[in-house]
Amino acid sequence: MSDIFEYLNTTFEEGLSYNEAETGQSWVLVSAPTIKEVCKFLRDDEELRFNYLMCLSGVHYPKENELEAVYHLHSTIHGHTLVLKVRVPEEEPHVPSVESIWKTANWHEREAYDLVGIHFEGHPDLRRILTPQDWEGHPLRKDYEQQESYRGVTTGI
Repeated sequence: MSDIFEYLNTTFEEGLSYNEAETGQSWVLVSAPTIKEVCKFLRDDEELRFNYLMCLSGVHYPKENELEAVYHLHSTIHGHTLVLKVRVPEEEPHVPSVESIWKTANWHEREAYDLVGIHFEGHPDLRRILTPQDWEGHPLRKDYEQQESYRGVTTGI
């Protein structure tokens, strides 16, 4: 993966940093304003051809007051994988949508919005996907407090 990062660094001089994982997959941290441009490059470049967004998920880091979007990419052409991460502050959780690059991002971004609260700017239909539209809060945030009832029915608290 560090080879891919070095290749990316020749095109994007700012907004990227490589993070070597002690366990699991290493990743490239991308600034929110550049994520869409980086993803388009990763999909279209002949040497990379990341043509498959395998997963996109959201993570809450309450100590840092941040939310994170994690992108797992795969090239079915070259057989390589890459993990990208974007971190944004909780009070302004805006990340450009990559739905126009990989259609699989549509539901993944909706899920990360619904469960963690990341707002994907430019998404064509950003609404909840797993909870009702009038549900309060985002259930996978670590500070989430379940509502006592929903439409007159207790939720089990």
